[in-house]
Amino acid sequence: MTPLQNHSAAAAPDDDTAFPHETVPDDLICPATDIVDRSDLRSTVLKALGATDTDKGRRAATVAVLNEVNKAGRMKIAEAFAEAPRAAGQMTRSYSYLTDCLVREAFFVAREVLHPLPNPTEAERMSLIAVGGYGRGEMAPFSDVDLLFLTPYKITAWTESVIESMLYILWDLKLKVGHASRTVKDCLRLGKEDFTIRTALLEHRFLDGDTVLAAELDQRLWRDLFKGTEAEFVEAKLSERETRLKKHGGQRYIVEPNVKEGKGGLRDLQSLYWIAKYVRRVKDVSMLVDLGVFTQDEFENFTTAEAFLWAVRGHMHLAAGRAMEQLTFDMQADVAQRMGFSDGGGRRAVEHFMQSYFRHATRVGELTRILLTDLEEQHVKTEPALIGLLRRTRNFRIRDGFVLKNGRLDIPEPSAIFDDPLNILRAFQEALRSGNLLHPNLMRLISANLDLVRQLEGDKDAARIFLNTLLKHGNPERALRRMNEIGVLGAFIPDFQTVVAMMQFNMYHAYTVDEHIIQCISHLAQIERGELVEELPIASGILKEGVNRKVLYVALLLHDIGKGRDEDHSILGAKLARKIAPRLGLTKKERDTVEWLVRYHLLMSDMAQKRDIADPRTVRDFAKAVKTVERLDLLTVLTVCDIRGVGPNVWNNWKAALIRALYRQTKRALREGMEAINREERGTEAKRKLREALPDWSTKDLRQEVARHYPAYWQGLHVTAHVDFANLLKDISDDEIQIELTPDDDRDATRACFTMADHPGIFSRICGALALVGANIVDARSYTTKDGYVTAAFWIQDIEESPYEARRLPRLKTMIEKTLAGEVVAREALAPKDKIKKRESAFRVPTSITFDNDGSEIYTIIEVDTRDRPGLLFDLTRTLANANIYIASAVIATYGEQVVDTFYVKDMFGLKFHSTPKQNAIEKKLREAIAEGFERAHT
Repeated sequence: MTPLQNHSAAAAPDDDTAFPHETVPDDLICPATDIVDRSDLRSTVLKALGATDTDKGRRAATVAVLNEVNKAGRMKIAEAFAEAPRAAGQMTRSYSYLTDCLVREAFFVAREVLHPLPNPTEAERMSLIAVGGYGRGEMAPFSDVDLLFLTPYKITAWTESVIESMLYILWDLKLKVGHASRTVKDCLRLGKEDFTIRTALLEHRFLDGDTVLAAELDQRLWRDLFKGTEAEFVEAKLSERETRLKKHGGQRYIVEPNVKEGKGGLRDLQSLYWIAKYVRRVKDVSMLVDLGVFTQDEFENFTTAEAFLWAVRGHMHLAAGRAMEQLTFDMQADVAQRMGFSDGGGRRAVEHFMQSYFRHATRVGELTRILLTDLEEQHVKTEPALIGLLRRTRNFRIRDGFVLKNGRLDIPEPSAIFDDPLNILRAFQEALRSGNLLHPNLMRLISANLDLVRQLEGDKDAARIFLNTLLKHGNPERALRRMNEIGVLGAFIPDFQTVVAMMQFNMYHAYTVDEHIIQCISHLAQIERGELVEELPIASGILKEGVNRKVLYVALLLHDIGKGRDEDHSILGAKLARKIAPRLGLTKKERDTVEWLVRYHLLMSDMAQKRDIADPRTVRDFAKAVKTVERLDLLTVLTVCDIRGVGPNVWNNWKAALIRALYRQTKRALREGMEAINREERGTEAKRKLREALPDWSTKDLRQEVARHYPAYWQGLHVTAHVDFANLLKDISDDEIQIELTPDDDRDATRACFTMADHPGIFSRICGALALVGANIVDARSYTTKDGYVTAAFWIQDIEESPYEARRLPRLKTMIEKTLAGEVVAREALAPKDKIKKRESAFRVPTSITFDNDGSEIYTIIEVDTRDRPGLLFDLTRTLANANIYIASAVIATYGEQVVDTFYVKDMFGLKFHSTPKQNAIEKKLREAIAEGFERAHT
């Protein structure tokens, strides 16, 4: 945060006649004269002014010259920045220098040419001051230009004319100008009332005009406004920060962070500087090292993080061609390329870039804690409310070897960790046990001595302390997050370091890998505390009955540790778990179970979301893989926590219903034998429930309804769907299309039941009709009756992944009917909607198509894993229909921009697709349909 120039208004002149109060800077991204030659600029402006004799003409001439200078200067800076993409400080100073030249020239023309005043009075003195970020001398390509027109008294008519003319010139240059006209007294009064104004004035910088007036402002601000108000300023800035962070998500690991306003972003760094300058009167952050607030390493972390974040912001502005602060997915890929990141180690360049971003954001958090602790010790900041709350609610005695310092846990002497490195791990356990936060001095000491933690790998006492921290205090999330931020977690478990701040470049995961793991453990702790019994009855019941908690917590801690490498992360993670688990003190049996859970941590989720769990073969295959109820219980809880830890709103009733159904059926199969879940038994039970649900039907009608369906129909649907279809089929004619839409709140979806005369391609037509109304299909089943009708059940959600509101159902039904009746051609009508948004265009999902003839007794399972888009399912089902392939059901699993569409199919003779050439031909057609649709979606 080194200012562009000295804040003193009375700087010594040099021999540059155009700008006598400032030397030519020599620390820009390219030579200053390449950006703007100031002497040449003045002579060019004067020459242009001499060619016209009206004020309107003079202003236009000035704008024309400055516009060319602005364009040329910006081009030079952008070219130099592209050559040196991380030279952030030079870049920000260069844009500030260019802006200075434009602003001062506009001021010269307005004051000396458009409104000349040979003998100005005392009231007509004026000083031009830069404030805010511009005052600090740090500007991104499209930063605001904040100006203060300082006058000794109320502005005169002449002053007003000068200001107005100057602003019109700057506006004509398309600069975004913020401005205010004030006296010194105004500045003091308004600064006292408004902390935003006070902060802007803190970073004032003299540009042009009356130096004495500017010097008075500088002196009076420190004497009459800043002095003695340090505590209120600090509290105001921290309050602003809290409000700002809530607005921007409140977390450091938001996958589309706001580089300027988000947690760990530039505004946090600037707040540190403002507070340090206000309280300590530093002109540069480096002075905090001399004052003992930062160590040299911490100061270097500050400058490195600042340079990285400014570089990111600069590239964002240039890529967007406008002010852009949100690092959106499409912008991430662009900025990663601009900053020189490349693919490697099984990860894309953008993932390496975002990992660097989040690591810098973490360092900003560390620096914030350090400065705030220094302020507390100076008594210019009150203790955090959390500390007071914890002290009131958990008044534990601090164990020997630790002390409380300003309400935070510390050690009496630094030698305590050198004499016994186990005290590092004990500190986190004690902080969690006693409800105290760690003192930043202790965190700094630990952070600087992580080698001591690395020496503890495999130590039995260290393993015991670590596991006790996980298992004994009910809220391990807080300890793990602090251990991770300081670097202890990656030092104690070296393989964990790889996933720290690792971003997964997709729309599914809301957190970095390490934060996802901590979120998962947080969800597990919540379930254990009994806070989610109503929402998660199965998982809560499993934990209440009792499982090996050590195995479960360690498996969750390690389940994604293999990510970010070339090898499948489940396979690699299992290998790492086999090595790590014994070091954490697990027995051979516990190690084997952890290894299995890590290896197959996606199995239950995949089976539930990508396969038809109404098919007994799905349950049998899953039960064979799990083998025991003990493993099933552990895997179920792990799966629930894993899905919930992906991000807000990822877990929903649909996924819950699938997991519950698979768990209950598998548990029954493991306890009672596989025959307990066969089709015949399910069918008998389903028919009995239908009879009970239709008490007003005659025996004849019931017998006719039961007889018209094949066995698969009875074991594939809930009785409520059977009732809907029974009513739809009753007295149906051959040319009729019957539709029933029913909210299925237990599954967060709307069930759409269709009955009509069967004919080829009907499944695809329904998919097209639903896509056309914007419905998101999450599951679908289609059955044919013995008398030639199709009964198709689709579960659909609206654009917000929720069931359709009841008031919307009649219109939805009408639109679907029109499409199925042929009044609307789905393919043509879908074209404008089947587009991929620009924000999502950077995502790549390689297409994978597999054929499975073992997963179902009757059908071939075709699994299509590819990039999602609105018309994809329609394209795939139409392709299969055109190939005379019968689709019995479709299971759709969406993971952000990725979708896995699974089809249960057979050929026109009712047979599976065993032939490799036939499979290859189908795959080729599906890939062509995907490629053509993808091309359409990008045009």
